[in-house]
Amino acid sequence: MKRVLLGLSVCIIVALTLFTWLAPAYVDDQFNTPRPHALYTVNAEAKALYDALPGIADMHVDTLLWKRDLLKRNTRGHVDVPRAIGGKMAIQVFGAVTKSPKGQNYEANSDASDNITLLAMAQRWPPRTWFSLRERALYQAEKLSRFANGSGGQLVFARSQMDLERVLQRQAKGESVTAGFMGLEGAHALEGELGNVDVLFGAGFRMLGLAHFFDNEVAGSVHGLQKYGLTPLGRDVVLRAQSLGMMIDVAHASHKAIADVLDISSAPLIFSHGGVKGTCDTNRNLTDEEIRAIAATGGLIGLGAWDAAACGETPADLARAMAHVRKLVGAQHVAIGSDFDGAVKSAFTIAEFDALVQALLAEGFSSEEVEAVMFGNVVRVFRTVLPKL
Repeated sequence: MKRVLLGLSVCIIVALTLFTWLAPAYVDDQFNTPRPHALYTVNAEAKALYDALPGIADMHVDTLLWKRDLLKRNTRGHVDVPRAIGGKMAIQVFGAVTKSPKGQNYEANSDASDNITLLAMAQRWPPRTWFSLRERALYQAEKLSRFANGSGGQLVFARSQMDLERVLQRQAKGESVTAGFMGLEGAHALEGELGNVDVLFGAGFRMLGLAHFFDNEVAGSVHGLQKYGLTPLGRDVVLRAQSLGMMIDVAHASHKAIADVLDISSAPLIFSHGGVKGTCDTNRNLTDEEIRAIAATGGLIGLGAWDAAACGETPADLARAMAHVRKLVGAQHVAIGSDFDGAVKSAFTIAEFDALVQALLAEGFSSEEVEAVMFGNVVRVFRTVLPKL
């Protein structure tokens, strides 16, 4: 009997070891591998303009969710420091994903299940993260800090206007450096406590997303069951976050929640990643009225290239959505929100933003507008909203 128990114990240990080492990598590879595609042919005009850009800014990736060493060039996923540097990524917002429902879809999701618990355990996150959404967010900020500290200055965990200006000065001198900002993907990580806004701000979070794939205590989700607006707590969260210098991100928020935020917002709003109904009529995308209203706050529309956002997966599909926003409110409100490493499939990688430059030129964007979309607009708004120190 002892031999049987010993054998079972060994089998369990081996199975758990294989699970923790192999399962996360397999899931990451399945969800975050760009679709195979031919290399884009970029003409001389577009290449010269791309080379002249001071950098590129992307308002949303989910890279910190996955078990990777971001200081090394990885063979899976979309983003790491070497690829960011090689792709001229000067500003990168890292979203912290803390909960994801089983059977996740764009139409209607309950908050009763969660895929991230098992992923956190499998990736050997600290036990404090296994059953606390707030701790999962804090742990991802700790990961960014750890990677920044080990990057030899190539990645900076930025928290303020001063941090941003220092990075911009280094970039102007020709240094290869990426400013990494933390964003929260879904206010369920506040765990129903207004005080956790201050906790996350203290940990370095500078963008606060109100919802993800289900309704929460703060706001309804466009993918939720009820899709309600801001709750009383949600109103307090928006006002407190903005008073601290945190940007409010309405990506994934219900249309009612977006309207409620617009009624009380005192700062430029961010739609960090998604699409627009004018070129891709899916439920998660912004209406023309919402685009105009967000632009009226001085805010930004971050757009990506995957099927539900752009009804296509190429730089040309992304540029078409950007052109729609430009036509409505001007290029000064357009930005990139790639959602790389967010389980999206696109025929577009961090190394191919020169193809987006070409696609924007083909849509009639001027060289000044291209620079604004690729970089300058994010710099302008971040300079406006971030705390000075």
